[in-house]
Amino acid sequence: MIFDNQACSLGEGLLWHPLRNSLFWFDINNKRMYERRFLDDHAQLFEFDEHVSAAGWVDQNTLLIASETALFHFSIESKKRLDIVDLEAQNNETRSNDGRADPYGGFWIGTMGKNAETGYGAIYRYYKGELRRLYADITIPNSICFSPNGRTAYYCDTPVRKIMQQTLDNEGWPLGSPEIYIDVTPYSPDGSVVDSEGNLWNAQWGANRVACYNPAGDYVKSVTFTASQISCPAFGGDEMTHLFASSARENLISPHDDDGKVFITSTDIIGQKEHQVTL
Repeated sequence: MIFDNQACSLGEGLLWHPLRNSLFWFDINNKRMYERRFLDDHAQLFEFDEHVSAAGWVDQNTLLIASETALFHFSIESKKRLDIVDLEAQNNETRSNDGRADPYGGFWIGTMGKNAETGYGAIYRYYKGELRRLYADITIPNSICFSPNGRTAYYCDTPVRKIMQQTLDNEGWPLGSPEIYIDVTPYSPDGSVVDSEGNLWNAQWGANRVACYNPAGDYVKSVTFTASQISCPAFGGDEMTHLFASSARENLISPHDDDGKVFITSTDIIGQKEHQVTL
């Protein structure tokens, strides 16, 4: 089922805001962000002068948004921006990509080459005023999400086709080295989200689906959509039982009418509420 008919070039960064009962998402290529409340008929459009890709919620009226040059505080009502910290601001060849708030109030964000150049990107964590690079030599950072108990982070470098798991310490920083959680070959892993039971739901680019894996990394099931390039999932709705999925039209020679749209389907799964960013 279609949630919103706007066809994005590169739909990404789904965020269910628990206080606003609304979904935010981005069209990275067109430098746009959208918000649509659960029962509204139309989305609100926010336009920027640079690429934006992911966000976390700070309070009812405030987001932390990742752009190609910064993490910035954004007022939803006034549309005013206040930069918090530079994000590869001196590198004109990179932009932000996938990101998500962690259970400790931090925010993880990946960067990548604007043309997906090999190894141009990295994954960072912003926490208590510090932006620290966690992983380097990343090509397309994706699947940033967290276990319900807050002790494990997940991420991937899409071309490698392996979703990694990383143990976290009691402040949310990586503890030890990452390990392979799932080898999803032959699929290309894009964005992911973890539900309240610890299952990871991964959008698989080019495969029309979001696939579910249990905490042990075993495939459970998948949800298919009428767009081929599914890019990012999110749980939301009044009871957190609706699965949303964004998609993309970019690079498709003969796109389907639904490519680039945001989808919604009801499930028997309860999602995790998105964590609040602490600034």
